[in-house]
Amino acid sequence: MNSLAGSFVYHLNRRNASYPSNWYCKSGKQVVQFSTRPVSCSIAPQSLKPVDQFRPSKFKDSSLSLFTEDSEEETDVLIECKDVYKSFGEKHILRGVNFKIKHGEAVGIIGPSGTGKSTILKIFAGLLTPDKGEVYIRGRRRHGLISDDYMSGLRIGLVFQSAALFDSLTVRENVGFLLYEHSKMPEDEIKELVAETLGAVGLKGVEDRLPSELSGGMKKRVALARSIIYDTTSHTIEPEVLLYDEPTAGLDPIASTVVEDLIRSVHCKGEDALGKPGKIASYVVVTHQHSTIRRAVDRLIFLHEGKVVWEGMTHEFTSSTNPIVKQFASGNLDGPIRY
Repeated sequence: MNSLAGSFVYHLNRRNASYPSNWYCKSGKQVVQFSTRPVSCSIAPQSLKPVDQFRPSKFKDSSLSLFTEDSEEETDVLIECKDVYKSFGEKHILRGVNFKIKHGEAVGIIGPSGTGKSTILKIFAGLLTPDKGEVYIRGRRRHGLISDDYMSGLRIGLVFQSAALFDSLTVRENVGFLLYEHSKMPEDEIKELVAETLGAVGLKGVEDRLPSELSGGMKKRVALARSIIYDTTSHTIEPEVLLYDEPTAGLDPIASTVVEDLIRSVHCKGEDALGKPGKIASYVVVTHQHSTIRRAVDRLIFLHEGKVVWEGMTHEFTSSTNPIVKQFASGNLDGPIRY
């Protein structure tokens, strides 16, 4: 099941062949017109082998009864970039990016504007394909939207910088859009699940509002709710990675703090607004905000001129001796970063 507006959630064991010309939610409202570009996004399952050749993975949740034949170190790796290049015409954005995202991590991707941070997120989500190099999702190579058929094992959600809510739909219809269009859940159950999911992100009693009636911070939270909702009747619930592109851009300091704490709360190591454990296996945040770096992530990856020039823990960021990182952290005009 696919949601292609602001918050992207790819249910990666089902193929969605194309965008219909016109989509309608169950309320009968016309939503949006799309092209007929194929948009399947998924991850291939492991080849079947005798059971004695497999061992349980490190996921603690009994609903995630996954098995793997990889080494213990590799079972933790959810996403891996290997020498990834990407250009748009004559503009070279990524020039050989290498890093891994492991289960349970809260990772920030930082760096100057135009260095490929958002491009990396779109490649992870399957919206773009690298010109060169490889991206692996749970050990299986991703070849892009069209060729990722019949794959399973990980859901990927992408929350864009702008909330990108459907203006003509209510909050309930926006958050439940994925389920209305791609599940067999009764409307009453969807309504209840939407209310619960909104409660988890600290929003109650807003289901009947339109996006125009929400503040910027509230729209961000609605977009997050839409990205984490899933079909609870599904027999297989995969672990999820959330990708945030500038989640606090355009927000005042207090609203930024609310969103930053919310990002933490829905993580598997956190606790949501309803006091329940978070369900997100890992997340990646692209940001320029120092407050988001301090509050929302544990490990940092610094991109400059399309390459990873530094990796470290958040507490090492301000004390790094790397001249590029040092200039970025201080905001000094003198240094290797030029505008």
